[in-house]
Amino acid sequence: MVHVVAAIIAVGWAVFWIGWLLAAAGTKRGRINWGRAAGIRVVLAFVIVVLVRAKAFKGQGITDDPALEGIGLALFVSGLALAVWARVHLGRNWGSPMSEKVDPELVTTGPYGTIRHPIYSGIILAMVGTAVAVNWYWLIAVGLAATYFVYSASMEERYLVKRLPDSYPAYKRSTRMLVPFVF
Repeated sequence: MVHVVAAIIAVGWAVFWIGWLLAAAGTKRGRINWGRAAGIRVVLAFVIVVLVRAKAFKGQGITDDPALEGIGLALFVSGLALAVWARVHLGRNWGSPMSEKVDPELVTTGPYGTIRHPIYSGIILAMVGTAVAVNWYWLIAVGLAATYFVYSASMEERYLVKRLPDSYPAYKRSTRMLVPFVF
């Protein structure tokens, strides 16, 4: 039997990613340095293929605890809402991970007033919600995504410190990378 919360989350992820890809059309021109992160992307792809082939995400769900499903769904919705809010707030300044915009602008308002990378934070939170509501094996995906996002954020920050030396270091000192008031 298909569980309602799992179905809602699956549809939510599908709508989110389709919308995300469509929204990429209106962004500023930039350059993605694919070689810089090729190693980490290959490792992540390999691990994902192994996990999918091993059916790690099937048949291990949390199915009979409505409280956990509710908490997980709330975390999922909150995470996607944060990611979408941050993406909309960035407008044309948004780019794929580790992209280098031709004319970068520092956005420090909205969710960026507290977190330097709220899109990454939101996606991680939504994945944690998926793990809580649907399947604890999603925590493997959370760990992989978090590793990738911390690496991406670090690379992006190095670029921004070079491109915006008068404003980015101060902004970096006044905010946290992914978790408000913590990290």
